[in-house]
This record gives sequence, C-alpha cells and structure tokens, in this order.
Amino acid sequence: MEGHASISPEVIARYASDAALEVEGVRRLVERHLPRHRGVRIASTEAGAVTIELHVSLEWGAAFADVGRVVQERVAGYLARMADLQPERVDVLVDEIG
Repeated sequence: MEGHASISPEVIARYASDAALEVEGVRRLVERHLPRHRGVRIASTEAGAVTIELHVSLEWGAAFADVGRVVQERVAGYLARMADLQPERVDVLVDEIG
C-alpha cells in the first residue's frame, strides 16, 4: 500500500511535554515564552531532522545538569516509542526555579 503519514508538530510537542513533566525535579513547563506549544518548540529542517526545545521550571534544589540530561533522555525515548521519531537535538532551557 502506498501513502504517507505524518505527525503534526502539536502532537510531537504534547508528547515531549508529557515526557518532560514525568521527570523528577521538573515543576512545570514555562508557557509564557511559547504559549501555543505549552513550553515546547518543535523545529524541522527540509531534510526532516527535528529539534525539540523545552522551557522548564525546576524544583528548588534540583541539580540542573542531572535533570536536564534525564529530560533529554526521557523525551527522546518517548518520541522514539510513540512516534518512531529520533530528534536530532533536545534542548532544555531552565527558565525558573522554585
């Protein structure tokens, strides 16, 4: 059977958001910077490479580097399982702590 299937950036953003919020130390996504994407920006190149940018608020005392690394791993793994998508990059920006 011939055809083409694609997943909208909004769905990818939702998956990335859900995965990030499961990580211990992440309080929430910071929405004021990107209100339409709930703190997640999805970008793709003409070649099909996808990058994810997440704006997060961390709990007070959370180790930024450790939480950021786990968020990157969790988001990439979730997108691979749910959408058969291997992002080129997952960038985590800490916008707030508290």
